[in-house]
Amino acid sequence: MSEIIEENKLVLSEAANLEEDFSLIKKSVEGDEASFRILVLRHKEKVRNLIFLTLNDAGLVDDIAQDVFITVYKNLNKFRYESQFTTWLYRITINKCKDHIRKLKIRSIFSPIKETDAEEISVNPTEDADASEIVQKALAKLPQKLRAPLILKEIEGFSYQEIAETLGCEIGTVKSRIFRAREGLKKILKPYEKELL
Repeated sequence: MSEIIEENKLVLSEAANLEEDFSLIKKSVEGDEASFRILVLRHKEKVRNLIFLTLNDAGLVDDIAQDVFITVYKNLNKFRYESQFTTWLYRITINKCKDHIRKLKIRSIFSPIKETDAEEISVNPTEDADASEIVQKALAKLPQKLRAPLILKEIEGFSYQEIAETLGCEIGTVKSRIFRAREGLKKILKPYEKELL
């Protein structure tokens, strides 16, 4: 019985948050700067976490988060209220992360490869790393197209439908990528079973 009550509270809380977001968006579009600041404060940490987990570089988080919210501000009048604000916000965030990765790939064509670059993302099982650091580094080794849906599902708690809307692909593709991401993580984390258990 208590589980049903808690579940109902959660559903009501989510509905209230959705309505609050929609109200803040409408006021922001009408020119209320304070409403936009509240909207940013409500979602800033989730956006920052998503950027960090996607790119695995704390130094980039603030710049990309700022870019995300500038894009949101400029395009808020285009939000259609057909899905949750977070779905739209995370789509913008993922796209900004993809843009950054594309820029890095283009730059890497014109710059020499450094030996230290490969060492930075490696995880050494003999190091005293905590479990979250090991998992973060393992996530960073996954291809972007597998990493993003896994983060949205396992860390952000999105449904398959929300992930499909956020990433602009079919639900079947989302499920397949999440399955492949989990399998990839298992292989990467296999040498670290003792540290993670």
